[in-house]
Amino acid sequence: MRWLCLVALCVLTCGDAEITGAVGSRSNTPAEPQIRFVGRYDASQPTAVRFGWPGAGAVFRFKGSGARVTLDDPSQFLTIVVDGAVRPRLATSPGRRTYLLASDLPPGEHTIELYRRTEGWLGPTTFHGIDLQGELLPPSTVQRRIEVIGDSISCGYGNEGIPPCSFSAGTENHYLTYGAIAARALGAELSTVAWSGKGLLYNYGDDKSMPMPALYARAIPTEDGTWDFAWQPDVVVINLGTNDFSTDGDPTSELFVSAYVSFLVQLREIYPESYLLPVAPLLASSEAARVSGYIRSAVDQRHAAGDPKIGFADINIPATGSGCDGHPNVETHAQMAEQLVRELQSRLGW
Repeated sequence: MRWLCLVALCVLTCGDAEITGAVGSRSNTPAEPQIRFVGRYDASQPTAVRFGWPGAGAVFRFKGSGARVTLDDPSQFLTIVVDGAVRPRLATSPGRRTYLLASDLPPGEHTIELYRRTEGWLGPTTFHGIDLQGELLPPSTVQRRIEVIGDSISCGYGNEGIPPCSFSAGTENHYLTYGAIAARALGAELSTVAWSGKGLLYNYGDDKSMPMPALYARAIPTEDGTWDFAWQPDVVVINLGTNDFSTDGDPTSELFVSAYVSFLVQLREIYPESYLLPVAPLLASSEAARVSGYIRSAVDQRHAAGDPKIGFADINIPATGSGCDGHPNVETHAQMAEQLVRELQSRLGW
């Protein structure tokens, strides 16, 4: 069977084959075969789709034996999953290049997933299209949706590193974060909006510019363009506060609680039906209890304002080891995921 060429939002000729590939629809009952993009993305270009938040990517089903993808990707590494099995990570580089995803697959239907392992400041991934040795099929239906808002912990900073180590793209793996593991356990699609060093009000160190709420609406993390929020999650997990209190110059309780309430109001306006779940930030025990109290106060204020779809949870566990710069390692993320799964099953009936 010869390779057939599919490129986003256009029709291209590859040899003597001509196939249309529709991209970017959020419909769960598509009228034609398409690629399903996961997380936030920018489909404004006629022949490419870009995405930059950690864990963003693409999923497609096809009947055939192989697939290649054409990307311009400075993020350095992608997670590739073929029929539910994680393949060795795909090393990428800037510039338009074609990468083999799978070959010599047995006859029948197959699903390939590719996700960013690293975070947005490394630069967005540009998805130019796929080449299939086969036929593209409609995507599977998404039943559950989770959004995670956070910082380096939610990105997966250093979770595959062996201390002592600092940040590197090679040791950051979003696919093995608590959010991604929990989403897979619950059969949910995940969108992560996270950036290392960002806080709710104050960023790490003495940086107070562009905390997470100021970046939150972006489709591409490093650009000003706004996401349209047509994708509505069942639950939004907010894991912020670690960077606000991890160094000197902490915000006052009044300032932090007020900012947290404002962000919850912003999220409620965007997601009128979603359950909002602020979680305890990862801090030293005495400070964690204090900041958790601030967040509980913000939640209580929203309850008093008539918002019942909001709660508080602590998914942190005693560390079983650390990755780079004291961040949770893969084992700790897995145990945090178990805690989050239990919370979501209890609150949402999943």
